[in-house]
Amino acid sequence: MSLKTQTVADTGTVIDREAHTIVLTRIVAASREQVFEAWTRAEHVACWWDPAGRPLAECEIDLRPGGTFRFLNHPSSGAPPFAGVYREIAAPGRLVFEAMGAIGRVILIDLGGKTHLTLRIECASGDHLEQYLKMGIDAGTARTLDNLVEYIGTEPG
Repeated sequence: MSLKTQTVADTGTVIDREAHTIVLTRIVAASREQVFEAWTRAEHVACWWDPAGRPLAECEIDLRPGGTFRFLNHPSSGAPPFAGVYREIAAPGRLVFEAMGAIGRVILIDLGGKTHLTLRIECASGDHLEQYLKMGIDAGTARTLDNLVEYIGTEPG
């Protein structure tokens, strides 16, 4: 018997097999404007995206609906580029993109100087979700979000 919804202990990650989603949350000690900028400017994304914490080898962002992005991890990682298309940009609260056959939704909610960040990865099917889980997308994305939280905490105001 498989679980329909699984919360991964102490990671801020929920895997919902019925909805084919991975939902990750974080509280970030920065305004949602700062968090949105960290998600959408190449000079920032390059510093925190790689799950191993290394700077990206390449980071290209064309921030507009229909615009593309392409992130390349350090060559030693062996990871393929992460590329996609922006579907919706509603600064500073929402960013929607498509990549690897899934839809990513970044929602930023103001908590009075802090930000509640939710990243919802919507897979096309149950099989697609299981493929993502086998690839470690849930754990890798959790590390990436931890990098973001740390990066913003070390950036000047």
